[in-house]
Amino acid sequence: MKISVIGCGYLGAVHAATLASMGHTVVGIDVDSHKVEQLNKALAPFHEPGLDELLGDGRTTGRLVFTSDFSLAAGAQVHFLCVGTPQSKTSDTADLSYLMGATRSLLPHLARGAAVVGKSTVPVGTVEKLRDLLARRSDVLLGWNPEFLRQGTAVKDSLVPDRLVYGVPGGKGAAAGVPVTAVLDAVYEPLVTAGIPRLVCNFATAELIKSASNAYLATKVSFINAMAELCDASGADVSELSEAMGLDPRIGSRYLHAGLGFGGGCLPKDIRSFRAQARDLDVPSVDEWMALVDSVNVDQRSRAVEIAREMCRGFLSGRTVTVLGAAFKPDTDDIRDSPALDVAQQLASAGAHVTVTDPKAINNAWIRYPQIRFEASTKRALEGAELVLLLTEWNEYAHLSPVEVGALVRRRMVLDARNVLDAGAWRAAGWTVRGLGTGAAVAAVPAEKRKHARAKVG
Repeated sequence: MKISVIGCGYLGAVHAATLASMGHTVVGIDVDSHKVEQLNKALAPFHEPGLDELLGDGRTTGRLVFTSDFSLAAGAQVHFLCVGTPQSKTSDTADLSYLMGATRSLLPHLARGAAVVGKSTVPVGTVEKLRDLLARRSDVLLGWNPEFLRQGTAVKDSLVPDRLVYGVPGGKGAAAGVPVTAVLDAVYEPLVTAGIPRLVCNFATAELIKSASNAYLATKVSFINAMAELCDASGADVSELSEAMGLDPRIGSRYLHAGLGFGGGCLPKDIRSFRAQARDLDVPSVDEWMALVDSVNVDQRSRAVEIAREMCRGFLSGRTVTVLGAAFKPDTDDIRDSPALDVAQQLASAGAHVTVTDPKAINNAWIRYPQIRFEASTKRALEGAELVLLLTEWNEYAHLSPVEVGALVRRRMVLDARNVLDAGAWRAAGWTVRGLGTGAAVAAVPAEKRKHARAKVG
């Protein structure tokens, strides 16, 4: 099939390359000419393991091309909308202007009987707005096919997804007789044949699925981080607590790892959009629940700063601090709403001399945070540090040698805010080690300070 992918950012670039690997002829369209130029050289404009190779395969076979010219979408049987839906600058709602603009630009080039299929994360009711926009083209099919990519594993998530979800007119009961169902089955034929679960639902359900999934994952992360605070207050160990809880099959261990919390371009803005949807639909329980989840997540950053302050004997001003990690999670160079950079900025604002290092995100970070010193070399970043904070759990940081690092720093003090270091080995090498929720920080944040931090977040 000939397929167009509108929007070639994180979602669109991966989706286009995946579809080409399935044998389709794909044209990716994006208004950013520099991005298009990079993609046509088989170079991803962001770090994502395996994507450059997938792009290269598509270019080699001739099945994948990128352009800024919407007219090249003409003749495609399916058009996937993969543009960004960022949080509005003036509210918690999703900004749909890019999605609507892309659809308007696509309209003149839609062949008779073509399918327009959305993949972006959107609030309930978005499909109805698109239906209104396409009202003059009654021959055009409309579907919704939410994405479930995780940064760092997006290529695998596309090639071997957990599930396929189709939002179609009439939902599950009408699926067999709805043409867009057959179109999507043809697009994903290799995955359907391989037995990947395929769920068909109505538009409202398809619109909610990604947001609801992210809301649940965020809830799980914030829950275990709330337990981490309880563990610090009581002397318990959250790592042992989460391990025991995770063995219960009703709970499971995934996303039950305490640490600095979540960030990035999806979970934070999606749960805020989810809250806005709940308010619009007059469901206050969801709004209040997500508000607490968001608050607990942000509070973890303040707790890390307060523990760092205590480790520096109450004074951050003038201290030389090294932060390991700038990306919001490992295996990506995305710094959007990065907990690591938030903490680094708070430390710098308190007067600390902060140096941040990261394997992939330095170039993105130094432009956004000019008040912070960035260093590409981990070794140089650690030299002379009085306190080290591990804030993004890159594999190379988790496996640093405490002896080798100890020879570089001025004071052997480390705050492992992701709880990934072998604390016993580091202590044996003469380090003072703190984590979040490991029971070792009972005295780090007095009750009054914890209450004050929460009040500031609220």
